Amino acid sequence: MPARTDLVTDPRVRDDLLLARRGTAFFSRKLGELTEAELSGPSRVPGWTRAHVVAHVGYHARALARVVEGVRTGVAAPMYPSARARDEELELGATLPAVALRHLHSHAAVHLDVEWRDLAPERWELTVALDDDGVAVPVAETPWRRAREVWLGALDLGTGAGVDDLPRAVTDRIAAVPA
Repeated sequence: MPARTDLVTDPRVRDDLLLARRGTAFFSRKLGELTEAELSGPSRVPGWTRAHVVAHVGYHARALARVVEGVRTGVAAPMYPSARARDEELELGATLPAVALRHLHSHAAVHLDVEWRDLAPERWELTVALDDDGVAVPVAETPWRRAREVWLGALDLGTGAGVDDLPRAVTDRIAAVPA
């Protein structure tokens, strides 16, 4: 039977899971402030509408869920079949109706959260390739990568949220990464 609570025991991973979950809630709140018409408006990302941002955040959760599910089941799966497939998926996703975009975000986030929840403690240190360059990282990095994606995605929606709305744990870690 699947777990009802996280199986991970590492305190840093637990902290990152909390940041990702809170970031998802924050993104959801900012998304909820947008009307259907506003989704087709410009985001803070050059060349992207707000619908692009929502599609990107939703498909990012799906991609991470594929990877984590692969680690959980022992059947490895890439985040994306290719960079081209990822880009095509995003462009198509940005054309979805508002209700579909909202469902994409919420359902993908739940799927990812379930995969994290059910991942055995010893599997968190296994490595997976998350980037186009094929560099492998521990699965334990996926909650932080998701946290960064949803918190920054909320800002990218351009609903008035600012850096001051992000938790210090997020801004400090982002600032610590060399440019």
